[in-house]
Amino acid sequence: MTRTQSVTRLISRLATAVAAGLALLTLSGCKLAEVFNMSGPQSTMVTAGPVAKSQWDLFMVTVYVTTFIFVVTGAVLAYAQIKFRAKSEADEHAEPPAEAGHGNPLVEIGLIAGSVALLVIIAIPTLQGIWYTYDVPEAEKGNAIEINATGYQWWFKFEYPNEMVPQPLGGEAPLVTGNELVVPAGVAVRVNLRTIDVIHSFWIPKLAGKVDMMPNRANHLWFKADKPGYFYGQCAEYCGESHAIMKFRVIALGQEDYAKWLANQKLPARTVTAQSLQAEAAAPRVQFASLKETAPGSTLGSSPDFDANPFAGWQAKQKHEAGENASLIDTGRKLFAEKTCITCHTVRGHEGIGITGPDLTHLGARTSIAAGVLDNSAERLHQWIKDPNYFKPGNKMYHGGYIDVNTKQAKFTLTDAEIDALVAYLHSLK
Repeated sequence: MTRTQSVTRLISRLATAVAAGLALLTLSGCKLAEVFNMSGPQSTMVTAGPVAKSQWDLFMVTVYVTTFIFVVTGAVLAYAQIKFRAKSEADEHAEPPAEAGHGNPLVEIGLIAGSVALLVIIAIPTLQGIWYTYDVPEAEKGNAIEINATGYQWWFKFEYPNEMVPQPLGGEAPLVTGNELVVPAGVAVRVNLRTIDVIHSFWIPKLAGKVDMMPNRANHLWFKADKPGYFYGQCAEYCGESHAIMKFRVIALGQEDYAKWLANQKLPARTVTAQSLQAEAAAPRVQFASLKETAPGSTLGSSPDFDANPFAGWQAKQKHEAGENASLIDTGRKLFAEKTCITCHTVRGHEGIGITGPDLTHLGARTSIAAGVLDNSAERLHQWIKDPNYFKPGNKMYHGGYIDVNTKQAKFTLTDAEIDALVAYLHSLK
């Protein structure tokens, strides 16, 4: 009877565990393939660079060691439970035997020695991993590029300190982008981590582990993409109301494609006129050799087409959009100045010279907006401009830009037609 009850309890517990697991899968809405092969867009188990690979290898060492401990301990426990189990009703109620001693010294010393040995097995690769991931290896420092990443509530600014560009009011300053970091594949990238407000954490799961951005403290990390690709990153340290949707992208390009992208980024904002559209239609377009995939449809960002091939989606965004309306774009440019967007955003070569928000000089070439929350489609950009607080609560574009923080009154209004003009203008900035 006792054995039957034990088996029944075991089956009941296993059934409960299986049911709980299936319920979690159902509630999460995860794709079963991604759950079991762990290959989602922010998976740490599918690495694409040496830093992430080093961290994954170290993790697996600890898995192997702890699995060995679990198996040995579990086997001893199972043996003891089976050999010394109560075989009758009388055994269940019997008095425990008197303590015979304090254990076997040989067994105790052996367990201590074994524990120390297992810790050493973990410690050696841990120290090697810390040393390797701390900074760019000496052999690669000569070719490494440097990036300054600054965390804001709630977006990331990326600055290329060695790539200077002319500024609207004269002089030069480093090239700046927002929320999408483009780097050359196969080249070490050293990222200097800073924050403008609270603690943030910089994390690109497939390329490198997370490192904090600390106020008044310099920090850094490095990574290298093995090959061209499109990688997802985000803030991994709670930093306020919209922390969970503070995201960014890393696009790794082949050397030639990176040089083309960099040359285009250094140009001032594109100015669209009827004459320029005719000239562009006749001129050959820049092609990215490392991007051979077929571009998805017109819907980008969270669409299944884009998720299946985000790298090709980025390629599609580099091209000028079909059916551009020069008059509508010009209207949008004027509204950009009239509605005070220029006080927070920079558009090099045009009117904007603000630094509170992301640089928008080449916004039309990015695949995401609102710090990676929304795809950069006309529909989504329209929705974002109309009500940014809906998508990113607490953001400064709304609180302080649209609404006066003291009076709580609207500073200006935008009609749908005006928003359409702004969208046309911003998407023309390739």
